[in-house]
Amino acid sequence: MFPEYRDLITKLKHVDMHFTHLFDKHNDLDQKIKNMEAHIEHGTHEEIENLKKEKLHLKDQLYVYLKGVAAKQAGA
Repeated sequence: MFPEYRDLITKLKHVDMHFTHLFDKHNDLDQKIKNMEAHIEHGTHEEIENLKKEKLHLKDQLYVYLKGVAAKQAGA
């Protein structure tokens, strides 16, 4: 996810609790969706679609956050 921000992601995961929370929640949702699609966990089609929407929303939040931090660092 976001290879152009790989170094920044690594840094933020160690120093920014808000970012880490969003990142971990995104990854948890991703794993839950995979488990449901593989029938490891029970989930209806609607539940899976709702989780995918939530995951996408988190991904959007992460991207905006990363862009903001990168812009601040570039201006510093």
